[in-house]
Amino acid sequence: MARGQSGLPAESAIIYGAVRDAHGQPVPAASVHMQLEGTKQVVTVETDSTGAYRCGSLREGVYNLRAEKAGSGDGSAGPVVLKANEASKVDFTLTVTASNAGQSSAAKAPEFFDEPQFTVAGVTDATNHGGHGSDAIFRTSQSLARDVASINPQPVSSPARSVKDEASLREAVKRAPESFEANQQLGLFLARAGHPKEAVPYLERSNQSRPEDYESAYTLAQAYLDAADYEHAAAIARGLLAKHDTAAVHHLLGDVEEKRKRPVEAVGEYQRAAELDPSEPNFFDWGAELLTHRALQPAIEVFSKGNRLFPQSARMLVGLGVAWYATGSSDLAAKYVCDASDLNPGDGNPYLVLGKMQMAHPSPSSAVLARMERFIRLQPNNALANYYYAVALWKTEKTSGVSNNLANAAQIESLLENAVRLDPKLARGFLLLGVLSEERADLPKAMAAYQAAIAADSQLEEAHYRLAQVYRRMGEKLKAQAEIKLYEQISKKTAQQAEEEGREIPQFVYTLRDPKSPAQSQ
Repeated sequence: MARGQSGLPAESAIIYGAVRDAHGQPVPAASVHMQLEGTKQVVTVETDSTGAYRCGSLREGVYNLRAEKAGSGDGSAGPVVLKANEASKVDFTLTVTASNAGQSSAAKAPEFFDEPQFTVAGVTDATNHGGHGSDAIFRTSQSLARDVASINPQPVSSPARSVKDEASLREAVKRAPESFEANQQLGLFLARAGHPKEAVPYLERSNQSRPEDYESAYTLAQAYLDAADYEHAAAIARGLLAKHDTAAVHHLLGDVEEKRKRPVEAVGEYQRAAELDPSEPNFFDWGAELLTHRALQPAIEVFSKGNRLFPQSARMLVGLGVAWYATGSSDLAAKYVCDASDLNPGDGNPYLVLGKMQMAHPSPSSAVLARMERFIRLQPNNALANYYYAVALWKTEKTSGVSNNLANAAQIESLLENAVRLDPKLARGFLLLGVLSEERADLPKAMAAYQAAIAADSQLEEAHYRLAQVYRRMGEKLKAQAEIKLYEQISKKTAQQAEEEGREIPQFVYTLRDPKSPAQSQ
């Protein structure tokens, strides 16, 4: 997820709670939908392994809520009044009715989940990418793919680690060291607090006490994953599948296999999770895995289906846009990401993706320029909002045929100065300030800006190259030679690193099928 700056509003409402079935058992991977009255905007989050959910970035207002899980039923709540900077708790108990009783069997082959038109057969070296456009576009698309994969539906922070609660739970284990409940509760507490390695011994003990308990085994597998013990996580997850062929376990196993650098197995697990439970998170993670490994047409197919099923999912549109961008369709890519920014203008992720996209192109479209203007208007204290809007204005002026506009130049320079003031490590902000000064033939000011860029990021090769040219024009030949030497060293190192990173993220080999073939018709 493009996370350079937070996209959350300064004041937001928080809602949290738990989802349980009719027997009082927690329901993991249940979808909780929150719709603001008077709008079509729906925010969806998914419960964790303990059935808990949390959403911390909602607008103040009146909401209607619904929770659902195929095979477990559904439940609703509301209207619920949410106030800024306040947390509200809403729990759900899912019930199976005549209208949803068929969901369990439907989840095996949901009517809106049709067979994908591709098959992933293996992987190859991603450095042999070929493809569309320049190397700059390829590198940008790889960076954007990583950003997409990290976009969460809603940021969820770990609860504070209460010393009092922890002491009480540890005392309970001390009194009854073999107790299933005591070990599980302490293990869950530590895992939720972000300490999976500490949680594992207690979760292992609770699992040994009741090996048939689904929740205990699932939580242990998740803790192993979070503690980077991937072999044990895989073993527990595969053991669970023997008796519990659920979307949650397949998704967990997909996460494990990706960490084990087995992407073909991982994408298969994500696909199976989406087949069993075609939820927004499952579709998105399936598409993101395909995109990460440059299976671009399959990624477009999955994100397109996800967009049809979940039209209010901004990240689905961002994923679709980045997939099209990687194929060389930059205009179509920009349209989808612009649409994503319109769904929730306060979310910074689509703007950051648009900002990166425009860096590899001569000029942004009017639609992109308008979104960059909105970004800075909504988040004036966001360094990247200032920087990307400055870049958009600068590139627009460079390609419009109208240069040296003093008003535009002053605005661009002001935006860049704000950007580097807000983030003194924003080396590219200093770099562009240097370019502007050099265009005005103010060599001393350009020199200072390039030096500041290098101080912020010594590996920014363009800054070394441009500083060398300024030194040369100022008659400082020895300094110019030194900067050129640094530029050449960094360029070589950057190329080697890009090649190594490419090998670490192999590219999927896939086969596209004819949707009109007899097999597909059947």
